[in-house]
Amino acid sequence: MSKADIGLIGLAVMGQNLVLNMNDHGFTVAVFNRTTSKVDKFLENGAKGTQVIGTHSLEELVHSLKTPRRVMLMVQAGKAVDDFIEALIPLLEAGDIIIDGGNSNYNDSIRRTSYLESKGLLFIGTGVSGGEEGARFGPSIMPGGSSAAWEHVKPIFQSIAAKVTRPDGGEDPCCDWVGEDGAGHYVKMVHNGIEYGDMQLISEAYHLMRDGLGMTPDEMQPVFTEWNKGKLDSYLIEITRDILGYKDDDGQPIVNKILDAAEQKGTGKWTGISALDMGIPLTLVVEAVFARALSALKDERVAASKVLTGSKPTIISDKQAFLNDLQEALYASKLMSYTQGYMLFRAAAKEYNWNLNYGGIALMWRGGCIIRSAFLGKIKEAFDTNPELPNLLLDPYFKEQVLSAQSAWRRVVVEAVRQGIPVPTMSSALAFFDGYRNASLPANLLQAQRDYFGAHTYQRTDKPRGEYFHTNWTGHGGDVTSTVWKQG
Repeated sequence: MSKADIGLIGLAVMGQNLVLNMNDHGFTVAVFNRTTSKVDKFLENGAKGTQVIGTHSLEELVHSLKTPRRVMLMVQAGKAVDDFIEALIPLLEAGDIIIDGGNSNYNDSIRRTSYLESKGLLFIGTGVSGGEEGARFGPSIMPGGSSAAWEHVKPIFQSIAAKVTRPDGGEDPCCDWVGEDGAGHYVKMVHNGIEYGDMQLISEAYHLMRDGLGMTPDEMQPVFTEWNKGKLDSYLIEITRDILGYKDDDGQPIVNKILDAAEQKGTGKWTGISALDMGIPLTLVVEAVFARALSALKDERVAASKVLTGSKPTIISDKQAFLNDLQEALYASKLMSYTQGYMLFRAAAKEYNWNLNYGGIALMWRGGCIIRSAFLGKIKEAFDTNPELPNLLLDPYFKEQVLSAQSAWRRVVVEAVRQGIPVPTMSSALAFFDGYRNASLPANLLQAQRDYFGAHTYQRTDKPRGEYFHTNWTGHGGDVTSTVWKQG
């Protein structure tokens, strides 16, 4: 029997669809599942008539693979990944590769890369985005880990990944090597954080349309249809258009019947924690996480709505003018989210000594993934023009877009505040923009306060940076100072 090109463990929806995708592109895949009946069921149904090889033990799976052996885990993040790694180590030989394609924390991938390399094996932790459809027909794939493993998986991953068309008519795969140890899963984590932000921004636009303009889902749908033809062209705008047009069995919009209590799996929270650890103002993503948390307090909110009063929405008279402003505000806020995400990438690259390909990351997100959108090509162009670009807002295209949108953006946020309609991500994005463009922030007073009550010291504008001073504000505080946490 001929040997398989790759083995895959874990036949849930994502695993099965990746296997079929690989089979479609000419690769022979051996599969295993802890519940072995799933292997037989898969071969009898979804994989019927394919070249997929079913195995009923890890030993059989490993024996069926070409060398160097490539084993991809599509199992639940955490202990299950470590358990399979431990079970595979005795069965593999030096140079063999274990791939974790689940939603693992990047810290686990850093640890696993070091551990497996100490055993003579190679490890790849890869983000896979695009959901069930992406896995089947072309996901965005973000691999990182042992760099020596890349050449052995590159043909498979780039073949099954989504493709984007270049101006010259050629195609680029939405997959490239991201960087060392945990970089692949880190990029996937930030992708998910930005996804949280994009979804919340669109939901805030929907809220303003519903309560500020009195629009029905049927009236909103053509607006999103039109937006999807311009600079907001993206997967999430596209599916929002479809959702707003979907009817329940009684002919009513089903979106009106869905409980307004959001859930989450934690990757947005991980992104926020990483940003806090590194002192990066990832304000939009963090507000998106908190917005979900607030929405989950449904019963409390219902009770509070009966006793807490405030501004009540009134229908905005010039509907089309506001919709035009809203489009600009949504786009400008979206640009802030990606700006912050790339700031976090730069900090992480420095912290973990990763050589991240910033333009390549944008290209990987151009197709196949949840946050895929047309404007990501502009990010790649920005880094192609200036690989050392310190901030997206300093690129000519992004600077021009934000500056031209800011008047509309401000009008939308002001109107939302006036109406009492919460727009936490849209307003925090604007606050970040105003803070970033401001040469003088009130942190001088904050530093004085810290020095007053805790002798935390401060730097002076009339002295070289890096020199710290303390004032004995009360006359009896003494000269002893606290230690200083120096950010960046």
